Amino acid sequence: MPDQGAGEGLFGAIFGRGSLGTDTAWLEALLDAEAALARAVERAGLAPAGAGEQVTAAAQAADFDVAQLGELAALTGNPVPGLARELARKVPASARRVVHRGATSQDIMDTAAMLLAARTIDAVIRDVTTAADATAGLAAAHRGTLMIGRTLLQQAVPVTFGLVAAGWLTALDDSRAGLESLRAARLAVQFGGAAGTLASLGEDGPRVAALFAEECGLALPTVPWHTDRLRIIDVGSGLARVAAALGKIARDVTLLAQSEVGELHEGIPGDAPAGAPRRGGSSAMPNKSNPVAAISLLGCTRQVPGLLATLTACAEQELQRAAGSWHAEWEPFTALLRVTSSAAVWGSELLSGLTVDSQRMAANLAATEGMPLAEHVASLLAGVLGAAEAHDLVAVAGERALGAGLPLRDVLLGVSDFADRLTAAGVTPEQIEAALEPAGYLGASDVFIDAALAAHMKGEGDG
Repeated sequence: MPDQGAGEGLFGAIFGRGSLGTDTAWLEALLDAEAALARAVERAGLAPAGAGEQVTAAAQAADFDVAQLGELAALTGNPVPGLARELARKVPASARRVVHRGATSQDIMDTAAMLLAARTIDAVIRDVTTAADATAGLAAAHRGTLMIGRTLLQQAVPVTFGLVAAGWLTALDDSRAGLESLRAARLAVQFGGAAGTLASLGEDGPRVAALFAEECGLALPTVPWHTDRLRIIDVGSGLARVAAALGKIARDVTLLAQSEVGELHEGIPGDAPAGAPRRGGSSAMPNKSNPVAAISLLGCTRQVPGLLATLTACAEQELQRAAGSWHAEWEPFTALLRVTSSAAVWGSELLSGLTVDSQRMAANLAATEGMPLAEHVASLLAGVLGAAEAHDLVAVAGERALGAGLPLRDVLLGVSDFADRLTAAGVTPEQIEAALEPAGYLGASDVFIDAALAAHMKGEGDG
């Protein structure tokens, strides 16, 4: 089967947008690791001058056959031996001894995995930054846009869409900060030789390892980590945090974009040419406009927990080289890179084009007829009636309002059983009216929005 690059294949445009999780990307990373090692060996004085550059010049992915390397991998359990042999054949005889010098297959595979992770993380950070910047704009523009809050999928107290966006923003910023920390500290080369001792390089082993790390642009670990898979789990966890932040946003969008709610709508990117299929369409219903970006994003993020679980399960590895668990990492690790980077692309597009229907938000809030403000009314009455009596009075009034199809205000002020008790307690109609005003019961919403925006401007996140 031919290599399916990012965005190619039947599902590539959904799950492989901007992805580096392909066979070609793996091949490039493997060759980059071999070339970096050759340069490190030369810098250490263990190879003729120019040998490292000769290997680097030969390490071009376009000159290698992925399918052939895949067939050879079945003979050795991984693709590195076949790759190293083929690379050695492509360099001058004087440079052949430097190819794969001192390394074992896992050194190249694990280092390539770290290079792939670094490249993917860099791309994800860029897309999450775009998404976060767009979300900050939504939080600032809609700090006063009232809407009904919803808890357990039921109407709660009023909030603002600005506060909703601020919550999205802090999660995006925190997940990005975590990736930045991971990128700086946890992506390390692997170089231990046959059993983690670098015995074949003698005293030069540690020096070559340090130079190898420099050439790769990765950290130098304290010791080789052949069967210590915490770095792999850390990459998975960092990407899973991004997926969680993006997935929460996408789920909110799908809920708020429902026809019966209609408070958010996806923007349509660009102007489609006449006759071209439109985004959001249905094969059966011409009227449909589905939130495709949010749905596709969720299609990516829903795969992440299972992939991370597999990587975690693979961390139990035997002695100095795992018999199967290491091999079992490769595909879920690749898939995790692929779907998370795709989710980040979808997220940046979704949030950059999100349309807020403030009028629909206001209408949905008004349709609640004051019921979400019951807590505010009870708080007002607690000062004069006591908390328990105030709670019971408002609860009964709410039941009466719902049963009669009346606003809560009309029951509290128009039904003598309640109006007389309020008057006797010294509570005025004006106080009840004020307590039923949604804009007066937003608590610290503005403070929270300001804090989220300030942290975003400073590039802060909990990591």
